Amino acid sequence: MKFLYFTDTHIRGTTPKNRLDVFSDTLKNKLEEIIQLANDEQVDVLLHGGDVFDRPDLSPNIVGQFAKIFREAKMPFYGISGNHDTFGHNPNTISRTMLGLLDSFGIITIIHPNEPICIEGNGVKVQISGQPYHYDIDQRDPKLDYYPTNDHQADYMIHIVHSMLVEKALPEGIPHTLIDHIWTTPADILLTGHFHGGFGIKEKEGKYICNPGAIARINNHWSEIIRKPKVIIGTITTSGIELQERVLLCSQKGEDVLDRSFLEKAVHQEEKLHAFVQQVKEQSDFRSLNMGDIIQEIATLSNVEDKVKQEALRRMTVVEEVWKGGEHE
Repeated sequence: MKFLYFTDTHIRGTTPKNRLDVFSDTLKNKLEEIIQLANDEQVDVLLHGGDVFDRPDLSPNIVGQFAKIFREAKMPFYGISGNHDTFGHNPNTISRTMLGLLDSFGIITIIHPNEPICIEGNGVKVQISGQPYHYDIDQRDPKLDYYPTNDHQADYMIHIVHSMLVEKALPEGIPHTLIDHIWTTPADILLTGHFHGGFGIKEKEGKYICNPGAIARINNHWSEIIRKPKVIIGTITTSGIELQERVLLCSQKGEDVLDRSFLEKAVHQEEKLHAFVQQVKEQSDFRSLNMGDIIQEIATLSNVEDKVKQEALRRMTVVEEVWKGGEHE
């Protein structure tokens, strides 16, 4: 049995502010390459890891354009819903979404929790199960999301999860699960999405955990600048599992399509504001104890740009509105 896996396409009709190209056209080129690759490789099944769309109520016109591309696939197309595909991170709303519409038309078949499918061929039976994104994912017992049951008495199990599965711990307050904590999953191949950077193909004692990274590059972080969108092609036989990543050939260099000028401008503005605040703290002789007057005075003496001064005043006003303790005696 042979499959092609990709994730996080984030189909949308508009272009993110961090992109220099026409995002929908670039995404169409990527998906056309993926479908053509799947057809050329004669895979038995196409798999998607969630966040097919960037929002659940995308324009039917845009959905229709991409549905035509998906229909070119010569094999069954299965997927799960991501947090962008449903309303309120609730997979039960799938029937009211555009992904649910494609499911109804048989273009992408949604794999629901506890309803795995079974693919048989060349003497191998493979079960494919899925866990969509939901509000409690990575915040409850991981066995509920990462540990499927072998309902079909299959030879191998593939489990797809849209979750924040990562190699290293994230800052406190960001729900996530560490790869090293779930190697005991009964799944032979665990395919994940959601974490756009991905971590490639990990293997331990014949078991695989994979995330090739998002097909879509939406933010302009340096890691996205250097990252190349990839898919995974897997072959499962009676002899075992073979997985490989394939870089999309049509994918352009990050510096050619991702705009960092907005981010760099914001960082520069923040640095100037920080320097201004430091000036305020260092002053000790003011004619007024009113913070607004102090800011105005320092801005005049230091030739601070007006927009920096206004931002300092705005932030001060916000703090004053929240803090209602009155004046100190």
